Amino acid sequence: MKNLKERILELKKEKNAVILAHYYQEADIQDVADYVGDSLGLSQEATKVDADIILFAGVHFMAETAKILNPSKKVILPDLKAGCSLAESCPADTFEKFTKAHPDHIVITYVNCSAEVKALTDIVVTSSNAVKIVKSIPKDKPIIFAPDKNLGKYVIEQTGREMLLWDGSCVVHEAFSLDKLISLYKENPDAKIIAHPESETHILKTANYIGSTAGMIEFVKKDPSQKFIVATEAGILHKMKQEVPHKILIPAPSNEDNTCACSECGYMKMNTLQKVYDCLLNETPEISVPDEVMKKALIPIERMLELSK
Repeated sequence: MKNLKERILELKKEKNAVILAHYYQEADIQDVADYVGDSLGLSQEATKVDADIILFAGVHFMAETAKILNPSKKVILPDLKAGCSLAESCPADTFEKFTKAHPDHIVITYVNCSAEVKALTDIVVTSSNAVKIVKSIPKDKPIIFAPDKNLGKYVIEQTGREMLLWDGSCVVHEAFSLDKLISLYKENPDAKIIAHPESETHILKTANYIGSTAGMIEFVKKDPSQKFIVATEAGILHKMKQEVPHKILIPAPSNEDNTCACSECGYMKMNTLQKVYDCLLNETPEISVPDEVMKKALIPIERMLELSK
């Protein structure tokens, strides 16, 4: 494994490449990345890249976003099948009909969607900035919010704004078991529960803190508590442990009795260190987005980046 990591680092220099990785990637991939972050951080970082090649260790919609922000650069993804249940819950043709049925609404989409859906959008948001951006919309302007109904409900609660929600969700964040979480909390009454806003409302109601993956990491760093139950994809624990090695981090349990007793994203875990190496060596699979889609999708992404400053 060490040899493979060293070969990846050598290839990065040789090919003038950078590796951007999401917090949900396996630990070995995070260790060879130039930048590890959440969707907002990764989008912001993608605008600063001066390398020739961007290897995106994440899922397809994230690599598409990097390509939209860097049309002249080669963007590669270790496994093209690394999709997203949330993005798949919002097909562009169906969504287009939905938006056309409500022409007076401003369309806000969560970044977890395809480039084609972004092209139908007025503003893109992430879990880091969704509340702030919705608050910035004039109150007399009706809003469509897609594709995540759970994040949408959370934003409605935080802003008091009525929004028309698309009926999409993330299977990872809907997999948490409330009964198991309560049992786990009873065993660890000194723990604080932290949750991602893609989780269902009944999970969010138990949380001491709700925020994006980057927000959750900041919270465990600053909060004086020594123990946390973490309700998001388990890949985040690697970075958290690096930031707070002296604290106890417990993954929130899922409904499924799986080996990790946590919730993992099968799509995120499709990328492996070997695939990262092969991808960099062969400079493939490459991400391509049609020019017309790229131009239209860039507008709401740039609006998001501007409103996030």
